[in-house]
Amino acid sequence: MSKRVASVLVTGAMVAVLAACGSGGGGSADKGSGHKLVVGFSQVGAESGWRTANTKSIQEAAKKAGVELKFSDAQQKQENQIKAIRSFIQQKVDVIAFSPVVESGWDTVLKEAKDAHIPVILTDRAVDSKDESLYVSFLGSDFVEEGKKAGEWLVKEYAAASGDVNVVQLEGTTGSAPANDRKSGFADAVKGEPKFKVVASQTGDFTRAKGKEVMQAFLKSQPKIDVLYAHNDDMALGAIQAIEEAGRKPGTDIKIVSVDGVKDAFTAMSQGKINFDVECNPLLGDQLMDLAKKVKAGEQVPRRIKTEEGTFTPEQATAALPNRQY
Repeated sequence: MSKRVASVLVTGAMVAVLAACGSGGGGSADKGSGHKLVVGFSQVGAESGWRTANTKSIQEAAKKAGVELKFSDAQQKQENQIKAIRSFIQQKVDVIAFSPVVESGWDTVLKEAKDAHIPVILTDRAVDSKDESLYVSFLGSDFVEEGKKAGEWLVKEYAAASGDVNVVQLEGTTGSAPANDRKSGFADAVKGEPKFKVVASQTGDFTRAKGKEVMQAFLKSQPKIDVLYAHNDDMALGAIQAIEEAGRKPGTDIKIVSVDGVKDAFTAMSQGKINFDVECNPLLGDQLMDLAKKVKAGEQVPRRIKTEEGTFTPEQATAALPNRQY
């Protein structure tokens, strides 16, 4: 009889252990396991006010959601991001998220994550890969649409102009998704208007210093510049410095259209120095943490999640400035 009781007790204990093991490792979605969701995140860098706001949003959202965040700053180098992703794989994080420096060259490392059964979420920027099974979802903006909005404003602004309108373009980091897409979206919007001439186009690497440097070169090489189209606000703000130092008036002598909608750009708009800004929302942290939890729990998530964004005139920017978060 005592042997039968002992057998029942051992069997019951084994069932309890198996039940506990089978309860899953779904991070905070699994309240009974005590396992904290671990997310490895590789950031592009800190090249702009937008990127700084994006990083802060992700870090604060992770803390609020009870997620352990392993954060890596790639300093705008793809090799640094690849090293970070491999480190996350070795550490056996639950989910990997990253904002790719450039679009291409990710298949090998993402295949390594897939083989390790670690889901990958793309944030803000996409990758150029034929194998879409290498990541579960992309959370971010529609960069083509942003470029299109900038171009549409230009077409409307110069609807009554009869002569050529000379445009210079400050491109983002070469090979990056926002640079590629904002350029193509803008080109599509103005292609039906032959009066718009892009007389110079060069990367400013999304930084204020480089934006100023390239704009200085544009001002020396181009005798007539009517419009500056900048792929982000930091480059536009650097260009404003160059324009003013050349004795010209930004927003008047040279119209400026930009993308991002950061607070410094809104200040410049309120001063009449930027004429139109297309918003690109960096505050993705809460959405990312929610998405990571769902992915780890095995829930089906959309392949593409767009952020809601608008456009701003100087008047609208001035009104929004006191409450702007970034």
